[in-house]
Amino acid sequence: MSDVFHVDCPARAVLDHVTSRWATLILAALRDGPLRFSELHTKIEGVSEKMLSQTLRTLVHDGLVIRTVHPTTPPTVSYGLTELGDGLTQLLHGLMTWIGEHAAEVHTARAAHQAPATANASQPAQQ
Repeated sequence: MSDVFHVDCPARAVLDHVTSRWATLILAALRDGPLRFSELHTKIEGVSEKMLSQTLRTLVHDGLVIRTVHPTTPPTVSYGLTELGDGLTQLLHGLMTWIGEHAAEVHTARAAHQAPATANASQPAQQ
């Protein structure tokens, strides 16, 4: 097993790749089956075509996503999860479910934490 706490651990690159915002959303989007690039772009709001393309390329190189060219005219391309990617996505689903269930609590805590700082910044300095 790799020691991800060690600076030279190769698992750090994998951690970086799979925990980026766009990679996590792409993997989650592919959980229910293959999608074409345009379908992914529509499903994942806010991702640029360039970032989607770069992230897909990384996930394909990492063996988590498979790029399939269909012999149609013109050729169509779809992206799906490999067995390795499916195993990872099963784990990510739990994380994303937790985030969805607790996002409001996190935002409330963040607002409460920032409120005193905002109040102090708006008060004039005492002489």
